[in-house]
Amino acid sequence: MTKITYAEQKDTRSGFGAGLLEIGRSNNNIVALCADLTGSLKMNDFKKEFPDRFFQAGISEANMMGLASGLTVGGKIPFTGTFANFSTGRVFDQIRQSIAYSNKNVKICASHAGLTLGEDGATHQMLEDIGMMKMLPNMTVICPCDYNQTKAATMAIADHPGPVYLRFGRPKMPVFTKEDEPFEIGKAQILIQGVDVSVFATGHLVWQAIEAEAILAEKGISAEIINIHTIKPIDVETILASTAKTGCAVSAEEHQIFGGMGESISGVLTQHRPVPMEFVGVNDLFGESGKPLELLAKYGLSAEKIAAAAEKVIQRK
Repeated sequence: MTKITYAEQKDTRSGFGAGLLEIGRSNNNIVALCADLTGSLKMNDFKKEFPDRFFQAGISEANMMGLASGLTVGGKIPFTGTFANFSTGRVFDQIRQSIAYSNKNVKICASHAGLTLGEDGATHQMLEDIGMMKMLPNMTVICPCDYNQTKAATMAIADHPGPVYLRFGRPKMPVFTKEDEPFEIGKAQILIQGVDVSVFATGHLVWQAIEAEAILAEKGISAEIINIHTIKPIDVETILASTAKTGCAVSAEEHQIFGGMGESISGVLTQHRPVPMEFVGVNDLFGESGKPLELLAKYGLSAEKIAAAAEKVIQRK
């Protein structure tokens, strides 16, 4: 059994802020826009160091997307920042028409995604954004798993041509990836090798999947844990190679089951090599106010539920 540990917990939004500052120092075309949430998005350091390249759009998210689209015409690489529900649901028309349709080089950076937003409740807990963004032509969708990977992803998307949706969160979570590990868009990360079941996880649920592997190992079950940090384009090769070995799959995500990462994986399997699959995610419900980890447990997004799904799907082989 591969043992993955962590020494500290940090929020992924801080990884975004650190990555934005670092890439801003090396590329003068990087500009940042924020919708009155500079502190929450950890964009203050960029604003302080590059005041002429920071634009405060105020509580006007649709206008911010239009501004970002226009800035690309002059060769700038805009990073927009606001909460996930404002980054997608409030401005879907502007993203579709002004960014995705014309393939503009805008990086849509969305914090406070999913149930782990916590006490702000259902109106702010965006659980549909991955589906909305992955359906748009030209859009790349990325959901990193911890602070280090969010920082690396933020820097990587600056060099990626075209629109990107980058999803991250508010709570402090384990930091378990290497600080200097390169981020390759579109390439899944095999964290733990296994032969009995493939567990595909994204975002905050990657750590829950790692903990689920330990639960399964105690029962003699060998789980392969794969971090799907890029949901679009999805890594077809890794998905097929893993399931060819294990013969079954579990998806785990802090998102609605409908329209999420799991549906993308099931589409790959249906087209190429069907195997039994179980889905761990929010099952057609809105969130509610509560503490992040308590909400994950209540909505069935825990390590225990992932392990149970793995045991169930193995029985279906």
